[in-house]
Amino acid sequence: MVLRFVGILLGLIFISGCSKSKDVKEDNVPSISAFELVSTSVNNTSNAANTYTNVVASPEIKLAFSIAVDRSSITGNILFNESTGVGVPYTTTFENEDKTVILKPQSSLQSLKNYTIIVSSGLKSKSGKALNKSTAASLQTGLDQSDKFPIIPDDELLNLVQKQTFKYFWDFGHPVSGLARERNTSGDVVTSGGSGFGVMAIIVAIHRNFISRAEGLERIEKMVDFLQTKAQRFHGAYPHWLNGLTGVAVPFSPKDDGADLVETSYLIQGLLTARQYFDQANVRETQLRAGINNICNAVEWSWFRKNTENVLYWHWSPNYNWDMNMQIQGWNECLITYVLAASSTTYPITKLVYDIGWARNGAIRNGNSYYGVQLPLGPANGGPLFFAHYSFLGINPTGLTDAYANYETQNKAHSLINYNYCSTNPRNFVGYSASCWGLTASDDIYGYAAHHPDNDNGVISPTAALSSFPYTPAESMQALKFFYYKLGDRLWGEYGFYDAFSIHHGWFANSYLAIDQGPIIIMIENYRSGLLWNLFMSCPEVKNGMKNLGFQSPNL
Repeated sequence: MVLRFVGILLGLIFISGCSKSKDVKEDNVPSISAFELVSTSVNNTSNAANTYTNVVASPEIKLAFSIAVDRSSITGNILFNESTGVGVPYTTTFENEDKTVILKPQSSLQSLKNYTIIVSSGLKSKSGKALNKSTAASLQTGLDQSDKFPIIPDDELLNLVQKQTFKYFWDFGHPVSGLARERNTSGDVVTSGGSGFGVMAIIVAIHRNFISRAEGLERIEKMVDFLQTKAQRFHGAYPHWLNGLTGVAVPFSPKDDGADLVETSYLIQGLLTARQYFDQANVRETQLRAGINNICNAVEWSWFRKNTENVLYWHWSPNYNWDMNMQIQGWNECLITYVLAASSTTYPITKLVYDIGWARNGAIRNGNSYYGVQLPLGPANGGPLFFAHYSFLGINPTGLTDAYANYETQNKAHSLINYNYCSTNPRNFVGYSASCWGLTASDDIYGYAAHHPDNDNGVISPTAALSSFPYTPAESMQALKFFYYKLGDRLWGEYGFYDAFSIHHGWFANSYLAIDQGPIIIMIENYRSGLLWNLFMSCPEVKNGMKNLGFQSPNL
């Protein structure tokens, strides 16, 4: 009986021991693995951010998973897209017992473009598990270094750029007013300042035989007639924007619905240049000159001193009066405004207004060096390059001096600082180089911005380097060749170079702006022949006005 009891007890202990042993074993058995993306690589390179730049046109993308992928679930759950959302057709192969999926685009990717790889949670493993979370990788293709167009002589290239750029003003001149549309998508909205640039572009086009003298005269006659008879004016000054059909002011901003004295000065600069060009004694050219004189003489420059202050004001509104309260003070793009105000035969300003208002009693001076170049005037690092362009479409800076600066030195220094900054590339933007430079106001990834070394987000504006040809001819030619030959498939269009681009962000604008296209054709011509400089500086009233302000120049 005792033996039987012991046997039973031992049996129970054995069974119990087996049970405990089994429980321990089950506790240590790993659960079935989660289905997750372990790693992503592009051409055998990976990084934690899943961001890849300078990717070749035919990349190999490997997606490594923790367990085998159900091949049938790939469609719709592994997406290869352009930045616009358009899908990229790709092929798939597999490695590591279907734990690694290899994607290859069926055709070469476009250079300097952004792409994304999206792996969604709808992807399944062979055992039916769903992917634990969606993930994405971004790719940016590198520059295709091949030439996009045949190599031509430099002089032919300059001709081509001027001719193609001029087409903007010819094709986008408003059919009723002839004035330049603000941009290629602005409909009836035309720009007063950009139209002044357009007038000068037409003169270049005649000079280069892109159009005939008769064709150019007819277009400018239409513009001058509209400006005299239909365009709204405020104390003789035009608004920034007008309706090209009706001539009514189009507000540039909520309170900027009246006179814009700076934009008016760009318009007058162009009109005076045209007056000097169309110098024949026939009836039409004589009438054109008279019309231009009427427009110029009507601008009440001195009235914009706002109660005879010793400074000019930028805006006046019939609804908000002087509320914008923006004084025109240097150094910036507005030297031409003070020069024309001093040159007026009807409403002139005195030298005192120039010295106190514009030059701020000498406070426009700088004198510091940036990137190895001393800058006579203006903000640190020079500011946006349009400061060296807009006023100097007509004003010839060569040998031009006054009490504050040598303007040839100023504009060369400004351009070289901009060039040296981009070449040095302190912010490490992809694409910046000695061949890819130029920061100024233009369209932008996020809208519109005045780009310069202290406000730089990786956007290059072709107008910056190309309009600097008179100041930096070698550096500007290097940029021109890069823009045309290397980026031409993305940057060159029907009306010349598009407004802006960023290799760093893989972004290219599809827009054209009058105030950016105009300086390209004009300043290239000033570099080649001095045509616009010679015409504008030949104006008797301009000579007198500049002398009165204390300027000295071989042209005065």
